[in-house]
Amino acid sequence: MTCRICGAELPDGAMFCGECGSSTSATPESRRRPDPRPGDTTVFERPARRNSGVISIPVDGFRAATAIESADVASSGSSFPSAAPADAASGAALPATSARFVLTFSTGQTRTVFGSGLIGRRPMPQPGEVFDHLVQIADRSLSVSKTHVEFGEHDGTLWVADRFSGNGTIVRRPDDGAVRCEPGRRYLVPRGSRVEMAEQFFVVA
Repeated sequence: MTCRICGAELPDGAMFCGECGSSTSATPESRRRPDPRPGDTTVFERPARRNSGVISIPVDGFRAATAIESADVASSGSSFPSAAPADAASGAALPATSARFVLTFSTGQTRTVFGSGLIGRRPMPQPGEVFDHLVQIADRSLSVSKTHVEFGEHDGTLWVADRFSGNGTIVRRPDDGAVRCEPGRRYLVPRGSRVEMAEQFFVVA
């Protein structure tokens, strides 16, 4: 018999591989790390919407949005380290340089935020990520993913990035059309904008 992980020859009746230490019942599929993205989201089809007015800020450093060329808008990931976690609702002092935003959700919840954060049914940072806020919203329809969007601040304006959610994210800016967010790319959302997460949404003030 052979090890299904490293291919080493094993004696009959062996329970573990002497080369890699794997169980003889292990397979490449069983050794694969689980996908951390939510798998219990109810996915539904949405009609195509106009995709215009996209403003993307590269992960490798902020630049003026008007200077960003269309060929230089690709993000390389969604890990944006920030200060130690803090909750504005808990009465903790806000950094003097951080803009505050009020997010009013379709569920009736209101949350004042600053810095960075995640929003979803049960938002979960990836290893090595640190955020100021983990905003959990109630969605019995399960249309919102556990970790649906990430947000942060740039020059006093909030930005959001879809975290590869099941149903996607749509931004509606004041006096502008709908913009479907490409996963992993940051989009500026001025105050008065509406961010749609499947069947739920929030308005930025």
